[in-house]
Parts: sequence; structure tokens; C-alpha cells
Amino acid sequence: METLPQLKTRLAAAFPKARLEIVPNGSPGNPDSLWVDAASGLKVAGFLKNDAALQLDFLSNVTGLDWLDKTVTEKVRVKREFKGQEIEVDEILEKIVPGYLEVVYHFYSTPLRHGPLVLRMRTENRTDRTHLPSLVPLYRSAEFQEREIYDLYGVIFDGHPDLRRLLMWEGFADHPMRKDYCEPDDYEYEPTPHGALLEKARRHYPREAAHG
Repeated sequence: METLPQLKTRLAAAFPKARLEIVPNGSPGNPDSLWVDAASGLKVAGFLKNDAALQLDFLSNVTGLDWLDKTVTEKVRVKREFKGQEIEVDEILEKIVPGYLEVVYHFYSTPLRHGPLVLRMRTENRTDRTHLPSLVPLYRSAEFQEREIYDLYGVIFDGHPDLRRLLMWEGFADHPMRKDYCEPDDYEYEPTPHGALLEKARRHYPREAAHG
């Protein structure tokens, strides 16, 4: 299979409006990946599947990631007045870089026996703009995996045929794999509580916990 920079060049020629970026992987056992903007994601995935030199027909797994807001510092040169004169000084400024949710896809080719090719897409933020295109129209194997990511991270996959919770129950108000998720203090009764769960059970269900 061609190198990732070569593939990026071909994709940029095929989709001039697409934003593409190679994301390095510091681990020797894992390949670098290719980030694509959400607006171009479905078209790029279709190219990966149908291109004769790639034939990436097998989507093995789909995973979710949560990247929190972070504070970064940068040194800037600013002008300040000192004893009646304007001078330039260095100042350290802080700014907030908004977080986002990320979905990572691993593709293989069964006829050509190569892969993986790792593709990434990111939401605009972690709050009200968490939409990404579903790859189910191209890869049926994405159906349950995208549902799991929707359930646990909150990514909304546009075009998914049956986007509903997979692990948590309908009506559950949060996404438990988010890094800032706060688990509730009160749980339904657990017949064999232990450890920290036992302490919670004693607070909320003292009679039942005493017999657990």
C-alpha cells in the first residue's frame, strides 16, 4: 500500500476542499493516522473503499476519544510605555483551546491484504456541535460501534439508520466515557456491594446493605 503522505496527496487532488492532516503516532507498533474534516469524511471513506489501489473494504473497529479544553501559554512581543517612552517587552499570555470528541476508524483490504489505514474525524466541540457523518452507508460494521460511541461519548452520527443507546438505558442523561463525567452518588440496589459501592449502598439502602 502507498505511504500515508502519498495517499494524502492523492486525496487532496481528488477532494480539493477537504482538509487533511497526518497525525503522527509515537508508538513503534502503531501507524500514523490521517485526519479529515467532518464535511469531507464520508467522501474520503468512499474513496478508501472503492479506489482500485486501496480497496479498503473492511472496517475492523471504530473507537471514540474525548479531548478536554486545555490552557496553552505563548510568548508575545507587546509595546508598553515606560518612563515616557514606548518599549517592547515579552509577555506570557494564556488562552483556552477548545476540546473536541474524536472518532478513529481502522480500515483493511481483504482482497489486497493490506492495512490498517487509520482515519480520524473530530467534532467542532464537546457541547453543542458534536455531529459527524456516519459511515454505516459504506460499512455495515460501523452500525453498532457508532451506536456505542454515541452512547458513551455523545457523538451524533448523521445518517446513521438507528442511532440510539446501546449500553446505557434510554433516558440516561450523560455519557459515561467522557473525561469529565461525574458518576451519580445513588445507584440502584446492588445485591453484592463491595468496596466503594458498599459505602454508597450503606448511605442509601442501610437495611439492604446490612444484609448484603
